[in-house]
Amino acid sequence: MFSHKLFARVMLLAASAVFLVPAAHAQKRAAGFASDDDAFLALRDASRRGDAVRAADIASKLGNYSIPSYVDYYQLRPRIKDASPTEILAYLNKYSGSAIADRLRNDWLLEVGKRRDWVTFDEQYPLFELNDDTQLKCYALMSKAQKGLNVAVDARALLTVPKNYGEGCVALIGMLMENSQFNEDDLWAQIRLAAETGSTDFVRRLVPFTGIDDGSLVTAMEKPALITSKGVGFRRVKHEVFIVALGRIAKNNPAQAAEVLSGNTLLLNKKQEAQGWAQIALQASMKLAPEAADYWRKAGNAPLSLEGHQWKIRAALRAGDWKLVKQGVEAMPAALRDDATWTYWLARALREEGKRDEANALMQSIASQTNFYGQLALEELGQKITIPPRATPVTEEEIAPMAANQGFRRAFKFFDLGLRFEGYREWNWELRKMNERQHLAAAEFARRSEVLDRMVNTSDRTKIEVDFTQRFPSPYRDVMRTATQKLGLEMAWVYGLIRQESRFIMDARSHVGASGLMQLMPTTARHVAKKIGMTDYAHSQVNEIETNILLGTSYLNMVLNDLGGSQTLATAAYNAGPGRPRAWRSTLTRPVEGAIFAESIPFSETRDYVKKVLSNATYYAAMFESKPQSLKDRLGSVTPTAFVPTDLP
Repeated sequence: MFSHKLFARVMLLAASAVFLVPAAHAQKRAAGFASDDDAFLALRDASRRGDAVRAADIASKLGNYSIPSYVDYYQLRPRIKDASPTEILAYLNKYSGSAIADRLRNDWLLEVGKRRDWVTFDEQYPLFELNDDTQLKCYALMSKAQKGLNVAVDARALLTVPKNYGEGCVALIGMLMENSQFNEDDLWAQIRLAAETGSTDFVRRLVPFTGIDDGSLVTAMEKPALITSKGVGFRRVKHEVFIVALGRIAKNNPAQAAEVLSGNTLLLNKKQEAQGWAQIALQASMKLAPEAADYWRKAGNAPLSLEGHQWKIRAALRAGDWKLVKQGVEAMPAALRDDATWTYWLARALREEGKRDEANALMQSIASQTNFYGQLALEELGQKITIPPRATPVTEEEIAPMAANQGFRRAFKFFDLGLRFEGYREWNWELRKMNERQHLAAAEFARRSEVLDRMVNTSDRTKIEVDFTQRFPSPYRDVMRTATQKLGLEMAWVYGLIRQESRFIMDARSHVGASGLMQLMPTTARHVAKKIGMTDYAHSQVNEIETNILLGTSYLNMVLNDLGGSQTLATAAYNAGPGRPRAWRSTLTRPVEGAIFAESIPFSETRDYVKKVLSNATYYAAMFESKPQSLKDRLGSVTPTAFVPTDLP
């Protein structure tokens, strides 16, 4: 846990807005609990379980707790379905403008939407400030549609990620089918999208709109070979079910699916055949199958999901087909096409065509971005990567309001309780109202309070006034220097990895059980400790700074040596395990630049991780060495090599 010594001193400067529990209440404890904090945590657990009786009982004992808005929220939340509008509005008015009030409005709107109470929904939805709930956006479109407005275009743009749909988005699809704003093409596009992501439950919920009553669509999801063995059939619905089954077969064996499709093209029209190839191509691409680019060429201009658009280009990059890269980017929806990733690769494709001026203009449009593709674009324009000039440091006068900010104080309270999600909600809620100078001041306040992850994330928001000392901190430098010098490991790379792994949270713990600054899994930590001769190692030591850094750097050095000194491969190995980059490399048919290998990593988390770690490392190197750097050199190239197992965990 971080120290609050300096934070406490800053708090004294803001005595006009004291947040901590008054001394008179410090000794008062909720009955049955060791402390009020323990009672509050129990209240939260009861609320999350939906135990309204238990929540009410605990809340009645926390009348003087330091965060009353959350006490009231956790008491009210389990009763959200039955609470009267008067009670809910009273809460919203009492805590108006707070993060937790917006959260309750989100909860309430979901219930209101389920009840189809459009009068209340239309009154409250414009007041929902975050507006980040896909299901609520579906309810909002339903409300418009039932008033006779055409929302088909907005619905198609919204309905792209089935896991976020919930009841509201399924109901929206049904409503639009019934009022003819959606047609059969829209319905089957949604079914294919669900099939791509393995959402069998969502497919089941769409079956009533298809007119199929023989269970064949669910069979296509669960036992696709039974469908394809019967052939294509003559009706459109049979063709569509066949295409779904092809995609499901391709998930395990793209070559088998391709053989099935090749033998059943006579009864499919050209559009359906192309759609079949697109389903196969997507799965082949995610498996890094060498045939994937060929499948995409056969798919032609078939309509694609967002994942399909992106994997088409990744397969083309691995195959070295710049014409297919260009076609793929230009066919993307505008919002996706404008992402720096695809702007960069389109520029590269244009350069391959000899259109240097067009390519350079695209590179220039993203070169100021301080991210992986912004850095690569800068290098394509003939420049190296440097640290931008530091913004004028914030003053004490600018920092003082941050110390008095009630949301930030709630965030620190939650961090002390180990409730990082709630703390992030409070912190980020306050940042929404701030300009860049205030972001820098908030980041500096976080630095002084030793909450480095909030410093990094807050400072990362600025675009014009930037401070890389906030964005790229290097704590525990002496410990890190000793560990890396002994191993001959680049310190900038290690810091780049930690920045992505834990954001410098000392006691960080991942959902899979990784611990500490360098996020070590228990088995990995034990393996490395044994290898380096730490005979007295116990897992309770894993969060100790010196131990975590020693074990983490030793393991990173092991995977680096195991993978031929490639930081690209070793970074992927640190996140996904050393066997996986070996497998991914074995599917290559030719050497590829490191950026192509990184972009085509099948795991989205690892793909994002590798790009961010190496981007971070490049900036750290520029800071440590005080000279321009090359991300392209750091990425290097990756050559095909037969898969060989490793004994590293």
